[in-house]
Amino acid sequence: MTLLAGLPLTDRNLILTGYTGPNQPPVGRLVAARLGWRFVSVDTLIEDRAGMSLDEIRAVFGEARLKTLETEIVLEAALYRDTVIRISGQTLLRSGHYERLAATGPVICLVAALDAVLQREHLALGARYHNPNERALAVGHLKREWAARRLPGIHVIDTTYMTADEMVEAVAARWRELVI
Repeated sequence: MTLLAGLPLTDRNLILTGYTGPNQPPVGRLVAARLGWRFVSVDTLIEDRAGMSLDEIRAVFGEARLKTLETEIVLEAALYRDTVIRISGQTLLRSGHYERLAATGPVICLVAALDAVLQREHLALGARYHNPNERALAVGHLKREWAARRLPGIHVIDTTYMTADEMVEAVAARWRELVI
């Protein structure tokens, strides 16, 4: 029996990860509202605690400090209940974070077809998209985010042709299917 199987329905979380493109809709917030739960973003919690952006933390203190903050926040988030927790795929892959969070609820990874994501990147980056270095950074980020979908027990939802409302419904339906 997994820890999740032993948790009452009222003590479970929903962990969202994945990347569907820049300016992705606030699906996590919308799902939380749909379920009547609170929403937390691990990245936002880290930025709030440090008082600066992730890039600033990395530039001022280095990657080691950022990873330390990530671990602190993930340990705290694993104690939450009735919460939609948004975490980047990169963070989820580090230091046992996946195991900690998956013990509190299902992990759903949102993805989209590569051509759809690249089109969204092109629209968001504008002329910068034609710079091979900018494009390589964007594609590298995408690959790191999507690496989480190879973890065992990850539930993938392809959002390529979905509106924000359809994404919310798909996530809520998958959560119900997995835990009810």
